[in-house]
Amino acid sequence: MLLYGDTFWPTYTTGDNTGLVATDSMKNFIQRETLNFTGFDLETYCRFLAGKFLATYPRTEGIQVRALEIPYTGVVDGSVAFAPCGPERAMAQVELRAGEVVESRSGLHGFKLLRLGGSAFTGFVRDQYTTLPEIHNRPLHMWLDLEWLCPRPALLTARVREIVHGVFHAFESGSIQQVIYQIGTRMLAELPAVTEIRLEANNRTWDAVAERGEELGVYTDARPPFGCLGLTLCR
Repeated sequence: MLLYGDTFWPTYTTGDNTGLVATDSMKNFIQRETLNFTGFDLETYCRFLAGKFLATYPRTEGIQVRALEIPYTGVVDGSVAFAPCGPERAMAQVELRAGEVVESRSGLHGFKLLRLGGSAFTGFVRDQYTTLPEIHNRPLHMWLDLEWLCPRPALLTARVREIVHGVFHAFESGSIQQVIYQIGTRMLAELPAVTEIRLEANNRTWDAVAERGEELGVYTDARPPFGCLGLTLCR
């Protein structure tokens, strides 16, 4: 939860805390008001907390509330026992100013995707700094975070997950950049409520220790730093 407004300025300039809502109060507000939330999705949860906070502290000019899922799944269907799942986690963020929604953002963070074939990286600039070999068929390992803007509430997380998995499975690529472009354009084509998509991928492709053609190989995690590829698509 992030607050902003001129009422908080004296705390910075003179140490006068008269209009300040302490971060401890913000934490307690979130925890106690969560009991009064009757919905099920992160987007509605963020809007609920933001609206209630502005109504409780009207001198706050604007507020941003961000939530990140910690996913669990039942060990057995219908069980009372659960275990962590994922690794991708849903997120939502809403910003309100004067009671009106300024921005509503949703996303999925933490995809870890592995494709054993059908991925190449060739034809890039080669000079005195280049040590990377050209690879026509690699075991592509990438991490992916993506967020999207949706002006009106829409439960899209499950469908976005399907699109990411479907594109990664079916699309033979010449670069990670091409993979995330395909994911983004397919989201825009299939999800009309979405107005903007931001994607960020990490290249975590393994280093080859030894290979026997394309039938067998021994690999190890790549050493940092890692390549980071970003893309923003708008309607």
